[in-house]
Amino acid sequence: MQGIFYDSITGRCMDLERRICAVNHCWMPEQRIAGRFTDMNGFLYETHMHTSEASACAVNTGAEMARAYKRAGYTGIIITDHFFYGNTAVNRSLPWREWVEGFCLGYEHAKAEGDRTGLQVFFGWESGYNGTEFLIYGPDKNWLLAHPEIRDATVEEQFKLVHEAGGIISQAHPYREADYIKEIRTYPDFVDAVEGINASHSSREKKERHPEYNDRALLYAGEHGLPLTAGSDQHSTHMLWGGMVFPRKLKDIHDFGQAVLNREAVQLLDGMD
Repeated sequence: MQGIFYDSITGRCMDLERRICAVNHCWMPEQRIAGRFTDMNGFLYETHMHTSEASACAVNTGAEMARAYKRAGYTGIIITDHFFYGNTAVNRSLPWREWVEGFCLGYEHAKAEGDRTGLQVFFGWESGYNGTEFLIYGPDKNWLLAHPEIRDATVEEQFKLVHEAGGIISQAHPYREADYIKEIRTYPDFVDAVEGINASHSSREKKERHPEYNDRALLYAGEHGLPLTAGSDQHSTHMLWGGMVFPRKLKDIHDFGQAVLNREAVQLLDGMD
């Protein structure tokens, strides 16, 4: 697959039959949606992935995931394990400090492996509200320990707290249909971005694919002028080949947030060929 190009001002696509593309109001003159990483001058980052230490649905440990991403040629990864009311693997009856310690283990194990091999590893999480999920980028472990109120925060309160911490929020796979999602709910006023591409919906590595979920997310982001994120929603070392390609190496998780807001990504990967 050579990728699908769309003009961010007109929304015109080179391949309208295969993919409906949204007007994204990007700073870049065009955005590329590609199946695999092809820009060898760029830096590839995973923005949505899970570890077995903290996510009950994940198969592999943080260290195993980090090794797999290093072998696959990624520059960096963001660990986004399921938070307290999501599919967490950490006992919710634990005191807050102990719960946070357990929740951060997957990230810490991935970070140690990344430091050893030269893979950048950043911290984030995926919060859950009865099936509606959000990717949180910016606040760290110490912030979590100092802000137990984030556990029971509403969507609106979450937005305020994360912003106060200098972070950003991207709504994860807003149009996914699954048993655990009782209804589709969108919150354009309480997110900074939209996960327009989730490779678990589209990757050729998946037996069942629903790229139309991504199509709807792209249109939604365009209608509201929201920046895009793209990730694999990876739960094992069987790569789905999603992520974002930036023209420069990112400094840290806050630099990632600014790069998203500035629409710096030059490729959004959907894992399709």
